[in-house]
Amino acid sequence: MVDTIFRTDLALERQEILGNKSSPGIYSETESKENVQITRIRVQTDEAEKQLSKPKGKYITLQMPPLSGEAELFDGRLDALTKEIESLLPKDGTILVVGLGNEQITPDALGPKAVSYIFATRHIPTELAKTLGFEKLRSVAGIAPGVLGQTGIETGEIIRGVADRIKPSAVITVDALASRSLKRLGSTVQICDTGISPGSGVGNARKRLDKDTLGVKVISIGVPTVVDGATLAHNLIDKEKSSSFSILPESEKMMVTPKEIDLLIEHASKLVGMAINCALQKNMSAEDILSLVS
Repeated sequence: MVDTIFRTDLALERQEILGNKSSPGIYSETESKENVQITRIRVQTDEAEKQLSKPKGKYITLQMPPLSGEAELFDGRLDALTKEIESLLPKDGTILVVGLGNEQITPDALGPKAVSYIFATRHIPTELAKTLGFEKLRSVAGIAPGVLGQTGIETGEIIRGVADRIKPSAVITVDALASRSLKRLGSTVQICDTGISPGSGVGNARKRLDKDTLGVKVISIGVPTVVDGATLAHNLIDKEKSSSFSILPESEKMMVTPKEIDLLIEHASKLVGMAINCALQKNMSAEDILSLVS
């Protein structure tokens, strides 16, 4: 099992920790595209699930130039992310996009801000869509349910209530993640088809959102925005001294985020939101969608 001291939400990092001890039930492949390196991991056995501490399913990691820097979408990143999301989507039916997190806390605002870029279409009548030239418009709904401390309601309860009402064919969740590597903060996107435990990366896990709890397939998309204090300290000390490295209890309660977190969230939320739009509305150009949601 992966060492829990170094907290991470990324399947890729958990596999890296295992190294040669990785289970035969964990399969991975890597592909390089323009500005993006894509690693696809499949967890296929109960033993692999236990060893990686990740449910069986598909995990796709895209590593790219830092999102806190250049905000250009059309440099290969959007296209690569769109295709990976599309590969996990059901072909038909309404899609519910859920922005997880607290918009008032910048490192946790990725989900709500990404949903603000979603092209919601479920409310548009078929005849009106045809009149506007959107004959093949896919039905999409989006919500940002907030967090338990704001609403007094478990996030999963809100999402389940909405899902029971609108009957989506799948739910897409967007959330900020935790990484064990400083270099992956704001430069990595993870997609998986196994759902998510909101808050697990910062030690505040809520009830899982997956097919068992919501009744439909759950695709989760996230960008790491924080690293915990213990992991940060381990990354910064001399490797020769790491064997004598001790963890203070206080460090496990600390989460560290880059100073340019505002830009990171702004650019990452736009990239993720637009990639979801492009994956869902395949008959529209990215430029047209962007003009409608900006």
